[in-house]
Amino acid sequence: MDEPAWAEEDAGPIVRPYALTGGRTRDESGTALDLVDLVAPGDVEATAAMSLGPEHQLIRRMAGEHPSVAEVAADLDLPVDVVRVLLGDLLRYGLIRVRKPASVSRLPDARLLKEVMDGLSAL
Repeated sequence: MDEPAWAEEDAGPIVRPYALTGGRTRDESGTALDLVDLVAPGDVEATAAMSLGPEHQLIRRMAGEHPSVAEVAADLDLPVDVVRVLLGDLLRYGLIRVRKPASVSRLPDARLLKEVMDGLSAL
């Protein structure tokens, strides 16, 4: 009997994204994660009771490089909503931290920097 046309020998096991999240479609931690939010390692060590999958472990390793949520999704080749659920799991356990990137409004404007440079040059 022939295999269906969509099956490929090299593809390996195919896992649907909802299987990675246990069927959850939303992050249950209550944290709204933006695409530009940065992921950093948490202060807690993982235990066997945390039931982490391989994707969770990959995200924990990636957190040392402080990637954005979008970068995590791209590197794992997973939909952003799936990554948000996985990040929520890690946040709930304290295994990662998420912070907002520096906002443009908090950065000094060019005029202020020019005045500082002129003042330093005058010294």
